[in-house]
Amino acid sequence: MSTNIKADGFAPRADKNAIELGDELCPKFDENGLIAAAVTDFDSGELLMVGYMNSESLRRTIETGEAWYWSRSRQEYWKKGGTSGQVQEVVEIRTDCDQDAIWLRVKVHGNGATCHVGYRSCFFRKVNSNETGDVWLEKTEVAPVYDPQEVYGKKQ
Repeated sequence: MSTNIKADGFAPRADKNAIELGDELCPKFDENGLIAAAVTDFDSGELLMVGYMNSESLRRTIETGEAWYWSRSRQEYWKKGGTSGQVQEVVEIRTDCDQDAIWLRVKVHGNGATCHVGYRSCFFRKVNSNETGDVWLEKTEVAPVYDPQEVYGKKQ
């Protein structure tokens, strides 16, 4: 474990071998200071959402055991479930080989949904196409789990 820690609490990025095979978390944030975070259900493995984190939201997630993100549209931190009650309890955090993506394996509390438009997963539609080049979306979840108007009001 490194004693050389940056101000954000993470190890500095070192040589390729240390990043790819070492035991220090040294995430690579993009030019906007963000890292993509794929979120799956711990039990089923279902992909629930993809969010973005900066160093502070990643640190908060590690420290609290609950998922925090950076909202690119609102330019603010948000704790998943802070309004809806759909808190994501983080069971495991992984990073990929070059540490430029995060994978959160979570248990979703509340009604078990993740998507702000009412579905369990943000990935509730699949892309279809045919031989004539038509492309359309088809819902893979029959109905929303909850009514977003009741949870969020008119913020939608």
